[in-house]
Amino acid sequence: VDAEERKKELMAQNEMNGLMFKMEDDPRITKVGHFIRRFSIDELPQFLNVWMGDMSVVGPRPPLPEEYARYNRLYATRMLVKPGITGPWQVSGRSDLSAEESEALDVAYVQNWSIMGDIVLLFRTVGAVLSHKGAY
Repeated sequence: VDAEERKKELMAQNEMNGLMFKMEDDPRITKVGHFIRRFSIDELPQFLNVWMGDMSVVGPRPPLPEEYARYNRLYATRMLVKPGITGPWQVSGRSDLSAEESEALDVAYVQNWSIMGDIVLLFRTVGAVLSHKGAY
């Protein structure tokens, strides 16, 4: 219920050291929530956003407003494409990547976008979801 207030208290334990907030053992997440995240079930409702045209299946993750406010000029280029359910950092280590690695992957995706690249990312997404690596 008070996840956003508690997030402020937990910010010192942020494992991403950058624009996103991630904790492997986030005390705000229930056991059911851990299961849902581990198996990426929490991503399924976003297909409604794709259906409505607000998101793409492949692209950088949509940022929170407080994350976007801290973007530098280069990283802000990720906003030139629609956000996606899956993308380069989700298939390259997810939460196990550093903030710098995640940012570089998003910028490279925007700068080098191709249909074939998206197809490759879709296939790699299947492996990432099945392996659960970095899913928290």
